[in-house]
Amino acid sequence: MNTFDKIYEVVKRIPRGKVATYGQVAMLAGNPRWSQVVGYALHVNPDNSQIPCHRVVNRFGETAKAFVFGGEDVQRRMLISEGVTFTAEGRVNMKDCLWNGQ
Repeated sequence: MNTFDKIYEVVKRIPRGKVATYGQVAMLAGNPRWSQVVGYALHVNPDNSQIPCHRVVNRFGETAKAFVFGGEDVQRRMLISEGVTFTAEGRVNMKDCLWNGQ
């Protein structure tokens, strides 16, 4: 299995209503130094209906500025539709919504 496939397999496990960070996905995929590789892999996601890359945010709970599936607010709207909550500052409420990797 190649690096991108390992990343995609982790991302597929993130449940609705939860998010993971790039670093968390990297660690679960086998290398904690792959955070940037995770970002690139998700940018070229071959099947967003099966690989929910919108559930991956940065370590601060921020969504992507130029979300690949239609602009800045699309990722936020997708997460809200799944029950993810946001703080007053516009970040994902990581206390309630961070996936535990299980």
